[in-house]
Amino acid sequence: MNIDTGSEELLCDLTDRVLTVTLNRPAARNALSPDLMWAFRRVLAEYGNHPDVGGLVVTGAGSAFSSGGDVKRMAVRKDGEQTAEEKFSEMRARHHETAGAIRSLRIPSVAAIPGPAAGAGLALALSCDMRIAADGAFMTTGYARVGLPGDYGAAWLLTRVVGPGRARELMLTSERVTADRALAIGLVNRVAPADKLMETTLELIAPLANGPRIAYGYIKDNLEEALEIDHKTAIDREAERMLRSQSTHDHKEAARAFVEKRAPKFEGR
Repeated sequence: MNIDTGSEELLCDLTDRVLTVTLNRPAARNALSPDLMWAFRRVLAEYGNHPDVGGLVVTGAGSAFSSGGDVKRMAVRKDGEQTAEEKFSEMRARHHETAGAIRSLRIPSVAAIPGPAAGAGLALALSCDMRIAADGAFMTTGYARVGLPGDYGAAWLLTRVVGPGRARELMLTSERVTADRALAIGLVNRVAPADKLMETTLELIAPLANGPRIAYGYIKDNLEEALEIDHKTAIDREAERMLRSQSTHDHKEAARAFVEKRAPKFEGR
């Protein structure tokens, strides 16, 4: 089912509980224009927690994922059009309502990367739970090359995905990371032939989109806290969530299905 995003620069499809969002400015390597980002924010707000959506795929049209911010637009941007406070407020909302919203989803998310993912484009990919890259794709932080420090939580996300030492290297050097190297350092989870990228992505996300939604949310909570709390606290928090999950319909259905040697039918309750 095609979903009207309000902009031709963002395409959206919902099929078999998988919401696929496609950045659609192929001639500009899917640079993140204001119209595209407005539409993206709208889709995430409306469908991110929708009961009919069990998984999210973010990808780019054509041969790129996203080249990041629209540098051509930056070059002609005029100072004085907004106050510093207005600029900060708008930037903060844009970042929280895209990368922040993806990161906060209670459902699994995957970035399917057909080609270059740079700067803010890479940050959007990093905000997803997993990343699959086409074998010819490459990734770069790119910020330092245009005299910027980073946005969309890129440094925070990158640190958690590849570790602090590697994150510092990639942020400071803007190294162009090939798909194979990205796989080796944990920047992506899988590499697929370009013509099999979406097939490989759907093979991963489709079963998850029909999985135990409540448990996925608690799993994400456990993982999110893992770098911030001690082991004792982690055990206590996990125990609390285990007890809550044991009372859900999905857990009881999965237990019955195991005994009856059949696939469970999860309902997200």
